[in-house]
Amino acid sequence: MKKLIAGNWKMNGDNASNASLLDAILNGLTGLDGCDILVCPPSLYVATVAQRLNGTPIAVGAQDVSIQEKGAFTGENSAGMLRDVGASYVLVGHSERRQYHHETDNLVGEKAQAALAKGVTPIVCIGETLAEREAGETNAVVKRQLAAAVHAVGHCVSEIVVAYEPVWAIGTGKTATPEQAQAVHAVIRAQLAAATPNATRIKILYGGSMNAANAAQLLAQPDIDGGLIGGAALKADDFLTIVRAAQN
Repeated sequence: MKKLIAGNWKMNGDNASNASLLDAILNGLTGLDGCDILVCPPSLYVATVAQRLNGTPIAVGAQDVSIQEKGAFTGENSAGMLRDVGASYVLVGHSERRQYHHETDNLVGEKAQAALAKGVTPIVCIGETLAEREAGETNAVVKRQLAAAVHAVGHCVSEIVVAYEPVWAIGTGKTATPEQAQAVHAVIRAQLAAATPNATRIKILYGGSMNAANAAQLLAQPDIDGGLIGGAALKADDFLTIVRAAQN
């Protein structure tokens, strides 16, 4: 199974800087075909980024999706709309959505289901806060969050991607050690194996401040199938270093 390196641009970029970043990444991809690559720009730029990347090895994803198909839901984007403009993936339940928009486990599951219904692959983000880790609740929190998504998507669970993003390691400069990350990924893998005989097909990404310096060690772990990259995804050289580390 190829690893997946996904860049989450968050609320960054404009047409000019996006084009420059993509050109630099594409120019550096020669000979790098051993992993899957994805970028997730802000929703305003999904269409233009998808047009720029058409025919290249890089897929395009969105950062959020509505559970509704259409209607009076101002400011929302449906899975069908995202697919229509070129998105093949979408992040659901990112820790920033859970924290700032108070998204519940059940809502995240519904978003995953809505995405799959339109042929968009959801990347289901799960992870614990520092307080939860210090209280010894990491496994319980991660399993609860994942269970809601597994229940929502039912027999389609093998079609999702999971991203473990310890909240305490996002944008803080802190990173779980490879051993800490692998321990949680193993718990996630076991939970998926209980839900589907196709659990080995499901990619589990690590999303807690993976960068050019630590990517190789993290990606060497047996249950880490790629990375959900934040800040390093905005720097072509750093992103390409991570892509190189993910070559199978």
